[in-house]
Amino acid sequence: MLEHIREGSMVFASDGEEGIGAVRELRPGSSELVIYVENGGDFVVPVSAVRAVHSDKVVLNLDRLDAEVRDAIRHARDSEDPYYVSPDSTDESGE
Repeated sequence: MLEHIREGSMVFASDGEEGIGAVRELRPGSSELVIYVENGGDFVVPVSAVRAVHSDKVVLNLDRLDAEVRDAIRHARDSEDPYYVSPDSTDESGE
């Protein structure tokens, strides 16, 4: 499975959800990769914790991650502003 993963691929906690980070480093010759989790930093993850790889996405199997990585994933979105509203790009009136 490691041969289908690229550095920079987005990492997801589950398919269909928002990305939680990206692949930082592949470790050929080992069964590990390094992922960056937003607001959490870099973590070494076993390839056995990868559920699927498709469309330049890496989907993790949370049950196969240690508690520290699962905790970081739970807090990946903590710094986002819950009140932010994206400007409506379809409004061309300028008002």
